[in-house]
Amino acid sequence: MKARPIALITTLTLCWLGATSAVPSEASETPSLSTASTSASPAEQEIRAAAAAIVTAFGRSDRAVYFALFAPDATFIFHTSPRRLNSRAEYEAEWNRWEREDHFKVLSCTSSDQRVQLLGDTAIFTHSVRTDLSTKQGRSTLLERETIVFNRRGGRWLGVHEHLSSEP
Repeated sequence: MKARPIALITTLTLCWLGATSAVPSEASETPSLSTASTSASPAEQEIRAAAAAIVTAFGRSDRAVYFALFAPDATFIFHTSPRRLNSRAEYEAEWNRWEREDHFKVLSCTSSDQRVQLLGDTAIFTHSVRTDLSTKQGRSTLLERETIVFNRRGGRWLGVHEHLSSEP
């Protein structure tokens, strides 16, 4: 399997998503995305919970739950892809191809160094991501940084943009 599809799937972001997959591998990592500080506003707690759901579903390779946490018009930019994915459907098609051609499967995902920035009905969630994957070439671990932009729609926070870059 080429490195491009492997790293691209890491996005999802988004591990991005069971409690056991959010367990940190290092002391500096946060135990769970849903564990907000006591000073966090209710909106920030909601964003952290939405991000934790994404990371948990991604870490379990639970595509149905994972993709449902993104708006249909969400866009995705991955450092491993030559083009922007302009919708959730485009990303789902890409994931299907990875599974079919590369036997792609996310084994686990952990998140650290999270930050939430609230901008009204929009929020920016940034974090570092460690993803363990399996493909027909074997297992691999990816270290990346990710930004997920959330928008409040119909009373819930949905991912509307994800940007993934490799950890320097």
